[in-house]
Order: sequence, then structure tokens, then C-alpha cells
Amino acid sequence: EMEGEELPTIRKLDQATVNRIAAGEVIHRPANALKELLENSIDAGSTNVSVMAKSGGLKLLQVTDNGHGIKKEDLGIAVERFTTSKLKTYDDLTSINTFGFRGEALASMSHVAHLSLTTMTAGSPCAYKAHYCDSALVPAKEGDSADPRACAGVKGTIVTIEDLFYNVPSRRKALKNPTDEYNKIVEVVSRYALRFSQVGFTCKRAGENTADVRTRPKSKTIDNIRNIHGAAVARELLEVTSESPSLKVKLDGFVSNANYGVKRMVLILFINDRLVDCAPIKRCLEAVYAPLLPKGQHPFVYLSLNFPPQQLDVNVHPTKQEVRFLDEEQVIDFVQEVVEEKLLGANASRTFFTQSLLPGMERAGEEDEADDNLSKKASQPFNPSKLIRTTAATEAGQMEAFVMRLPPTTDKAQSRVNSKRKHGEPAGGMISA
Repeated sequence: EMEGEELPTIRKLDQATVNRIAAGEVIHRPANALKELLENSIDAGSTNVSVMAKSGGLKLLQVTDNGHGIKKEDLGIAVERFTTSKLKTYDDLTSINTFGFRGEALASMSHVAHLSLTTMTAGSPCAYKAHYCDSALVPAKEGDSADPRACAGVKGTIVTIEDLFYNVPSRRKALKNPTDEYNKIVEVVSRYALRFSQVGFTCKRAGENTADVRTRPKSKTIDNIRNIHGAAVARELLEVTSESPSLKVKLDGFVSNANYGVKRMVLILFINDRLVDCAPIKRCLEAVYAPLLPKGQHPFVYLSLNFPPQQLDVNVHPTKQEVRFLDEEQVIDFVQEVVEEKLLGANASRTFFTQSLLPGMERAGEEDEADDNLSKKASQPFNPSKLIRTTAATEAGQMEAFVMRLPPTTDKAQSRVNSKRKHGEPAGGMISA
């Protein structure tokens, strides 16, 4: 121990510092904030969700839905930490069927960004708009009242996040590429569009008319895959559905067959409708496809697993990116068996695409036969007198027989030609010097 130095004193952090640290755990980047907002919209019963982003969501991230909205009297505490309409006691967590349960998402956003809500319920005569900072209502302009003010609107909620991480410079500098951040936003919207095909999703950059993601409400999952990932993927997919009564798990989704491969594996995994990562399931799927695909090729897999809520622990990660479920090894073996069985069954009956031959086109066999005939002719002996040549002395494109000579160009050459003709020799023969 060092002498002469005082031991550091343990202090209690002020509430603003605590909130900002907690917010950094929940909101890592704009895509994390968007995931929380999309889940809130789906919990609210929305059938249309629209996302707009500027500078990758750092300048502006706006989510508009047509859900049931928020009551005016709840706007005062809606953005405080641990305020939620989805949970009353801790025991309710074992049977939770909604995405949200902690009441931290909006609070975290208000600590690291400028947050505003515009909402209207079905029975309200108008919409109300509120601005927040550090979980508390604040006036839109200095001198105004902080209370929510009435405005025009439609049923639903608009959540607007501006200047994300304006007070966390280190985090803002780390997210220096807006294009990468926007691509992650598009990826999140695309994945939720597959699982919630009954909801219409739109995602676009601010100021642009064309959307990067647009799906219709009440569409099919395979149609959304074709819309978002392309027809080349969709036509190579196999539908998988299975259920295990002993494990109490249901599985459904789409997996690519042995004809399709990409450089990086695409795994879209939902567990009880939550978009999560699960490394063991990813490894088991890679093992299934390894003997079927060429080296360096990986599959496209979309899977949805459903357990009873009592078998799932959703409160294991600040961003809810991971979950824990009972009998993990047996469930992974079940997933592996279902996918393997589907792939083996697909190999027994392959589908091949054919193309009609246009009129006048030769068939592949006829082309090969014509090539063989040409090669045979080329190998036969030829007569030099049948050859033709072109020279620089003739006009461009003019041809003459090999045995003919060009007209003489000098008097001496002319006399030699005349002499040969008198003796009956061909004038086109080689003339000695």
C-alpha cells in the first residue's frame, strides 16, 4: 500500500450520469433505436409502419405507425425509465407476450437525443405533440409551456429522434459513416418485414421519393423475401414447418436448397417473434450445409421458433439481442434434423428450368456436328492453285489468283515477259533475276 495517499471515496453518481450510462447500454447505434421503435409499433397493433432516416439516422430518425396511440394523460410519464403498460409485477415476465417490458427504450433515447412524440388515440378529437429531454417534458421553444400541445394528426404515433448522441461525442465519432448506419436500418426493417408480413413496412431516406424497402400489409412471407432479397433467392427456397410436442417448440421458415450459395451466410432468426442472434443455431446450420455447398458458399436461412413464454428468458441482454430457452441442446438438434430432412428430400426430386428454342436457331447437337465437319475439311490436303492472295499493290479488298502476276511496272520487266510469251512459257511464272 502506498503511504501518504488517501483512499478513493465511493460516491453516488448523479442521476443524469446514471441515465446517460444506461442509455449507452440500450442504444448502441441508430439501428438499435429503430428496433425498439418498430417493436413498440407492432405492440400497438399497427398495420402500417413507415421509417424515414437522415444521415444514417444520426440527424433524424422518424417512425410513423397507425397503432392505438398513447393517451394524453400518459404522455407525462411515457418517457420516464421503468414506465410501461405491458408489465405490472416481476412474475408477469414469465408470461410476457409483448416485445417491450422494461420501459427503458424511450427513456434511453431522450438522454442521448432530442425526442418528440406526436400521438392520437381513436377517441381523441385531435393529436397531441410533446417534446422530451432527459425523460422529462420540455417546451418546444423557450418560454412556452412544456405540456403536450394539441395539433392536427391521424390515429397512431410519430416518434422523432433528432441529433442522436449529440451529448456523447465519442460515440458520435465512432459512427462516422452514415451510409453504413442507413444500411443497418434497412436490414432491420427488412427482417421485421419477413416475420410480420401482415404489417406493411416502408423505409426511405429523408427527402427521397423512392423507398428502399416497401412491403404491403397482409402479404405472404415468400412474397416479401422475393421483394426484398430478389427472385434468385426466392425460387431456390424450401419451406420448413415442424413441431416437437416433447420440447414444446414450433418451427417454420424457409431455407435455401443446394443450388443456391452466397459468400456470407444470411440467417434471419426469430424466437417468439423477437429478432435475436443465436450462435449455436448458426453453427449447426453451417454444419448441415457444409457437405452440400461448394467451399466458400453459404446458405440463406429464415427461421421462426415459438416456445411457451414460461420456457423463455428474454431479460438477459440490454438490447434484447439474445434470449435463453430451456433444453437448448435438444432444440438445436431438432432444428438440425428438420433442415437436414428437408434438404435430403429436395435432392430426391430436382427441378430443372428449360428454355424454348427460337425459330431458326440450331440445336446444341447440330452446332457440334457442324464444328466436326469444319475440322475434318481443315485436315484434308489442299491444292495451292485454289488459294487466293491479296497484296499491298492491289486495290483494297481486291483479290487475285495465286498463279497470276501483277502487270510489270518497268520496261526491262516488260521485255522479259514478252520473251517468255514468245517461247510459250507462262508469263506468270517466277522470273529469275
